[in-house]
Amino acid sequence: QLQVVESGGGLVQPGGSLRLSCKVSGITQDFYAIGWFRQVPGKEREGISCIFGGDGVDDRVYDKDAIMGRVSVSRDAVSDTVFLQMDKQNSDDTGTYTCAADESLTGTNVKAWCVMMSPFSAWGQGTQVSVSS
Repeated sequence: QLQVVESGGGLVQPGGSLRLSCKVSGITQDFYAIGWFRQVPGKEREGISCIFGGDGVDDRVYDKDAIMGRVSVSRDAVSDTVFLQMDKQNSDDTGTYTCAADESLTGTNVKAWCVMMSPFSAWGQGTQVSVSS
């Protein structure tokens, strides 16, 4: 069964960058989806970046409009690891970042999956990100 493990969180200065990793294991299908979600103080959990693809096929990516240009998600097919590069971090980015995966989804509507969150079946424990000087 699918399992995901996040890593890479920690303390970063305002304006700095972090790269989070999501290692996926237990994959049995040709395609799978990975979503990055976060929960900041005073707000509900939200999808910030999601990716769907498989070996030999271009990945489909959705990034939340509010952070477009500051995030970049990518997938390494060899290691089944999805990376979330976050640049120009500010205090509003402080929160808990969680990775989730699903290998039963089909189609290209990555945005819908990312916004709904519920289509993802395997969830990690989360990694903490703190933006502070």
